[in-house]
Amino acid sequence: MSGRSTQDTPPVAVKSGNPPIARAKNTTVAIVSMALGGFAIGTTEFASMGLLPNISRSLGVTEVETGHLISAYALGVVVGAPLLAGLGAKLPRRNLLLALMGLLVLGHVFSALAPGYGSLLVARFISALPHGAYFGVAAVLAASLVPPNKRGSAVAGVMLGLSVANIFGVPLTTAVGQALGWRAAYVLVAVLGVLTLLLVWLFVPRVQMAADTSLRSELSALRDGRIWFILAIGAIGFGGMFAVYTFISPIMTNLAGISESAMPWVLAAFGVGGTVGVLIGGRLADRSSGLGIVVGFAATILTFAAFSLTSASPAWSFVNVFFLGLSGSMLIPSVQTRLMTIAQGAQSLAASLSHSAFNLANALGAWLGGLVIAAGWGYLGPSRVAVLLGTTGLFLFGMSLILDRRVRRTAVGQTIGESNTAAVPTGVHPQNATVRS
Repeated sequence: MSGRSTQDTPPVAVKSGNPPIARAKNTTVAIVSMALGGFAIGTTEFASMGLLPNISRSLGVTEVETGHLISAYALGVVVGAPLLAGLGAKLPRRNLLLALMGLLVLGHVFSALAPGYGSLLVARFISALPHGAYFGVAAVLAASLVPPNKRGSAVAGVMLGLSVANIFGVPLTTAVGQALGWRAAYVLVAVLGVLTLLLVWLFVPRVQMAADTSLRSELSALRDGRIWFILAIGAIGFGGMFAVYTFISPIMTNLAGISESAMPWVLAAFGVGGTVGVLIGGRLADRSSGLGIVVGFAATILTFAAFSLTSASPAWSFVNVFFLGLSGSMLIPSVQTRLMTIAQGAQSLAASLSHSAFNLANALGAWLGGLVIAAGWGYLGPSRVAVLLGTTGLFLFGMSLILDRRVRRTAVGQTIGESNTAAVPTGVHPQNATVRS
């Protein structure tokens, strides 16, 4: 297949419902181009954590204050996902993707040039604004490039950039920041953003939204309660993974006896597991998003239980961390695909909101994990809380299936009623009409 530019490809209109198949000169290259943006976002989200001591010394603030930079980024994701996806509802998808990545580049240039702590705090918030909207729009765009039975894998392809960032991007950027200063790390992410802009411009086709698409139409589609069930599943169910991962370093060093110098290998195991999980999750989502969510939650619950039973073993701890990344990432393609299926007319907004939910899960999991440790449960506490959160997520999904059946029955009943009424001859009251099968 050719890798030529798609700028001359006629725009494809995306109407309400499932996205159509758009034509790309090279579908794989188009998806990889969007995944590079996910790689840049994943790199900046996690690399900052490893550079907090450097930032603290450079700006003369406490490590507690520099920790607020992480909170500012998470808040930016929560705010920016629905805001930017909604405001860009009428824009062609590729143009919106370019605008979002452009904002990310500007945010990181601002971060690299920030003269003090306050300006860096604002810069990190701005850098996070396009995070959720980028993944949401890219997921819808990727799904429009492939047949319906491959959309889970296409979404997983975009999300793969986030997983691979944990293996290569985060260690590399952290090393660059430690060697050349933390500002160099943000410059590197900005360069990745510029490269993404170029590749998306060259290889991602123009996908024009339908004329009736607007912020109002996207928001009205969110009246569907099933969407909020799925978002709650993300915010609560994923909280278990973050309850454990937030405290992975003290868990591994205090319980398993692993040295701090070996922690990069632990984080690499998490990243490899996440990459494998996204690939498996994409295949499961191709078959059934419901199946992917059930299997994903079952895997996470078993992983959390294994943590609480085998964390004293160094070998098993590495296995647990691998499956922690695998099971959590396995859920993402199915959650995204199910949201896009349910959210007729609001796919970009719903898919973007899922990343707000994931960041709420981050905050919830870290808070609950810290709460049980402070309460005297020790470093086994977070894994036990995680079992409860994962089970709650699975329960909520079961409730969403019940609601889904009710919605379908109502829709079928309305359709039959409309058909029967339409079949009644003029002048005949519907109650007196005979309906034949």
